[in-house]
Amino acid sequence: MFYDVVVNEWEETTYVPTTLGCVLLIVLILALLGAAVAFAHAQGRKRMETAASVAASAAPAKMSGGKLTVKQLVFCAMAIALGSVLSNIKLFEFPTGGSITPLSMLVICLPGYFFGLGAGLLTGVAYGVLQLLIDPYVLYPMQLVVDYLLAFGALGLSGLFTNAKNGMVKGYITAVLGRFVFAVISGWIFFGSYAWEGWDPLPYSLAYNAIYIFSEAAITVIILMLPAIKKALASIKKMALE
Repeated sequence: MFYDVVVNEWEETTYVPTTLGCVLLIVLILALLGAAVAFAHAQGRKRMETAASVAASAAPAKMSGGKLTVKQLVFCAMAIALGSVLSNIKLFEFPTGGSITPLSMLVICLPGYFFGLGAGLLTGVAYGVLQLLIDPYVLYPMQLVVDYLLAFGALGLSGLFTNAKNGMVKGYITAVLGRFVFAVISGWIFFGSYAWEGWDPLPYSLAYNAIYIFSEAAITVIILMLPAIKKALASIKKMALE
């Protein structure tokens, strides 16, 4: 009812969402975005209360809860949409597999950096569900969970450093490491049969995923260290929170 069993061009048995399944995935994405906004809104109120306790002149009433929620929803939804577009642009494809995209992981890390851990994790999971909707590659039910929910959800770990100095860089590195861990687990457990000749599944998965994930991450970190980019991200974060 929710998925069809299909044999793909590589003669693998895969699971593809039916029309009803796609509708349910869309509903799930909307629900996750709603939950992400709720976390973001709570984080914003906490930030306002902290500011009010420090400065008696702070005026929380100026920040409308409804307007802030709409703005947060727009930022999270835009991050998911833009990240999906960028993930399909391959700047370089490795002969071993995987590719470098134009900062697609960074874009998905932004909601966490802007709005905190809860909003970041839920936005990352929503992005994973959208990837499942757009380009499903599911061989096993648990592989779906690891590849689409946990690996992409881990990009929300950027929210651990939302208030830290150089928080975007720290958060991005942490998020990428989180995604790498789950990608390695998936490659080791579910795709070990694809290991290069002479390689055991775990070393293969470590090498395969490190090549494309850390290549893009290294480029992104260099870009994030540029003063102009730091200033631009600070301005965008301020706009997202005001």
